[in-house]
Amino acid sequence: MPRSPYRPTPPGGPEDDTGVPAAARPGDDDAPLDDHDDDRPSKSQRKRDSHALQDLGEALVALPPSRLAAVELPERLREAVQAFLVTRSHEGRRRQMQFIGRLMRGLDVEPIRLAVLAHERGQAQDALALHEAERWRAELIARDEAMTDWLRQHPAADAQQLRTLVRNARKESPVPGSTGPGSSGGQPRKGRAYRELFQFIREAESAGQP
Repeated sequence: MPRSPYRPTPPGGPEDDTGVPAAARPGDDDAPLDDHDDDRPSKSQRKRDSHALQDLGEALVALPPSRLAAVELPERLREAVQAFLVTRSHEGRRRQMQFIGRLMRGLDVEPIRLAVLAHERGQAQDALALHEAERWRAELIARDEAMTDWLRQHPAADAQQLRTLVRNARKESPVPGSTGPGSSGGQPRKGRAYRELFQFIREAESAGQP
């Protein structure tokens, strides 16, 4: 009896000449990508990178002139930053910032990032130092023992000047609830001695820094 030419289709689709089902063969959609396609960032990633560069550009133009001058920048980018700084209109500054972001593409922005971080770190340290000076001023005015503690930490400070400043600042800070002459309903007037005491503490703290 002759054999039927019919052959059932195997699971996975028809076979090719090698006997491999179609589902296991590379098709048009499975063509291997070249290295360029593999390395190319997605559209969303490019958008995030663009926003990050623009944010960095905004931080760059906000640097103090001395720090900005110390950052190594291509001449065209530096000119763009200077143009931004002299632009006054909102729309002009917006467009100039976008231009700065475009100029930064492809650059090694690490020096810029480090300069921005150093500035921000310095600002944070300054804020902490201000809070610390305010805390010590309040302590020195509130209790005598604080003067001994502070002088122990700052042996080079002028103890006599400190005592004078504290004494005068206390005169400007009436006891809460007092209503006598020189009082302000129990609220510190924060006069000249009060400010001078703060400045004295700040200068001593700065001198003691490494």
